[in-house]
Amino acid sequence: MTTDASAPTTSTQNPPAPVGFGEAFLFWLKLGFISFGGPAGQIAIMHAELVERRRWISEKRFLHALNYCMLLPGPEAQQLATYIGWLMHRTWGGIVAGALFVLPSLFILIALSWVYLRFGDVPVVAGIFYGIKPAVTALVLHAAHRIGTRALKNGWMWGIAAASFVAIFAFDTPFPAIVLAAGLIGYFGARRWPAVFALGGGHAGAHKGYGPALIDDHTPTPAHARFSRSRLAKVLAAGLLLWLAAMAVLVATQGWQGTLTQMGWFFTKAALLTFGGAYAVLPYVYQGAVEQYQWLSGPQMIDGLALGETTPGPLIMVVAFVGFVGGWLQQMWGPDALFAGAAAAATVVTFVTFLPSFIFILAGGPLVEATHGKLGFTAPLSAITAAVVGVILNLALFFAYHLLWPHGFGGAFDAISAVIALGAGIALFRFKTGVLPLLGICAAVGLAVTFLKPWLA
Repeated sequence: MTTDASAPTTSTQNPPAPVGFGEAFLFWLKLGFISFGGPAGQIAIMHAELVERRRWISEKRFLHALNYCMLLPGPEAQQLATYIGWLMHRTWGGIVAGALFVLPSLFILIALSWVYLRFGDVPVVAGIFYGIKPAVTALVLHAAHRIGTRALKNGWMWGIAAASFVAIFAFDTPFPAIVLAAGLIGYFGARRWPAVFALGGGHAGAHKGYGPALIDDHTPTPAHARFSRSRLAKVLAAGLLLWLAAMAVLVATQGWQGTLTQMGWFFTKAALLTFGGAYAVLPYVYQGAVEQYQWLSGPQMIDGLALGETTPGPLIMVVAFVGFVGGWLQQMWGPDALFAGAAAAATVVTFVTFLPSFIFILAGGPLVEATHGKLGFTAPLSAITAAVVGVILNLALFFAYHLLWPHGFGGAFDAISAVIALGAGIALFRFKTGVLPLLGICAAVGLAVTFLKPWLA
């Protein structure tokens, strides 16, 4: 396919028609099934679909929302979907967009976790994973490139991105520290050099090519998105009551020391520590789930991460795998109800992990809309976006290392994975192949390699 979604056409000279709730629902449902590639890949997919192709929101408004989501604990891609859904269709629009981003992944992970525990090392599943992992690595690298071309619009931004990469790669600097440092650079730098940190300063040409958007740069903030103290109080109270009600049910039915209750409490704390995405909080989850509570083993945790990397949805959905395996192995509802107990554990863990994300967006969204176009707020976020490019590049190298040297540098180099990754990269950068076709082709190649290996040995 040679069609360029960003190419100006006659139809792009006018804003798109208003989008109904039903049409938006179908899109968010589709996104839930195609949101592969971790946060970088998911944000790239949303940009391509919502900014370039459908023009539901302009690039400046998209980046403004994205930068806010990057400041929050929790999965930024899911929060971005929630934000855009809320901006378009009020509270229920945000809830639907955010929930549909997660639910397909939850159902898929429950099914795959059951297969993993019941049947062990299934060659078909192993083959699919073997082919998809190189594709995921290429997707993350491609997304870093795409976001970088938009965010790194001058030497300052390139310098911030390079510094963040060195900080996290060479010195293992915590992600919150990188975010704080970048934000301070943007805040104070904008006072001296405001044009350097102006959000969207390097995107005029691209924005012109996409055409006017439904929610454009200067579209007034809708009434439901304007700040109100009473609305803020209602959202915070509703979120707190939902969490308290869920924990009260768990304590009443399981007791405070029950597995489900402890999972609910532990993953509530984990949800508030996920600055910088899943990889920032995985050490904390590992310490708690593996070492402290012993819900699963270290190798099982690594297998869960592989599942999380190769299924749609946020990578932090690995917590659903942890919950499922923990519920299964603890025989939470008895040996005759292993699946039911494990599925309940996965659902509880997912609920408490993502509830704060909805509260942050529905409560904080009006404040963010009020700052649209104000340099004092956007300059730190512009610098943070540049820093995140360096962090994403580090993530791509992390994937590549574990992909190409699965047993460490002292082990063998996986040349087949390297070839698959190279082919996936060429497909993305040169031929603009879509995510689903790319994953399908790579999965097929992985299957073929897995079943042909015994014959080629």
